Amino acid sequence: MKEMRAALYDRYGPPEVLYEGTVPVPSLKQGEVLVRVHAAGVNGGELYGRAGRVRLVTGRRFPQRTGLDFAGEIAEVAAAVTGLREGDRVWGVLPRRRFGSAAEYVAVRPRQLSLAPKNLTLVEAASLPVGTTAMTALGTKARLKPGERLLVRGASGGVGSVAVQLGKALGAHVTALAGPKNLGFVQDLGADEAISYTTAHPSELGTFDVVLDTVGTQHRAFRRLLAPGGRMVSITFDVDHIPAGLGYMLASAVHGTRRVRFFSGNPRHELFAELTRYVESGAIRPVVDTVHPLADIAAAHRALEAGGVRGKHIIRIV
Repeated sequence: MKEMRAALYDRYGPPEVLYEGTVPVPSLKQGEVLVRVHAAGVNGGELYGRAGRVRLVTGRRFPQRTGLDFAGEIAEVAAAVTGLREGDRVWGVLPRRRFGSAAEYVAVRPRQLSLAPKNLTLVEAASLPVGTTAMTALGTKARLKPGERLLVRGASGGVGSVAVQLGKALGAHVTALAGPKNLGFVQDLGADEAISYTTAHPSELGTFDVVLDTVGTQHRAFRRLLAPGGRMVSITFDVDHIPAGLGYMLASAVHGTRRVRFFSGNPRHELFAELTRYVESGAIRPVVDTVHPLADIAAAHRALEAGGVRGKHIIRIV
């Protein structure tokens, strides 16, 4: 059986538990494609998984893998797959509750990916699959309209940096909430206003038609900023207070008109294809903070945990 390099860990813990090891190359099932991964992003959910903060989801079987999104080339196409061929440049995200894209190969169904934008390198492309989360949040969940006021919390991160650009593309007035060192950065992305979360209390920010929260705390305080008919979308919650956080979001659905919508991204082919069109048109551009080799996977996790990220930390596989 052929083996491949992959990021692994044998116990929950700090970034230092991560290492580059070997596992079998995935066996291709009917209806799947094998992607040779060139690069993979590092996401916040992977930090929680590695640290053991969501063990009810990740379980107790080791070694465990890390990595959700990827960009690469199709190495093999199984039977019953149409429209894709070996050598196609693709990008995508693994199915929900499955980690492992920080590896030389992944096996996925075509609905989990699409052709990558022609105007990006595969390393650049690996920074953007999380953009589908911003698209779902602002498009499907919030139905952001031209002229509305949008607040993006965590605006300099992987999802936030795409949301700022997408908000402008959709015609909204965008206020970006970020760290003091990243205010100029989010303005360069197109934010109309950039405010430091270290100095501004939520009550001082004004009112908004849509609030996109990528941080997961203080839901009550940020919900109060919604104008009548406003919508708040959160893509995460406080893992240290899961029952309280989820309870509040559920309660918001039945009490009052300003509902907090929560979802966990599981994008499909059509959404990736739409993101490709945004990127190829120039409306959304990639933002790569740092590129790390696979052997430095622990350093990549440490860097993301340290905060202050601009866009995405990327793991280069080849």
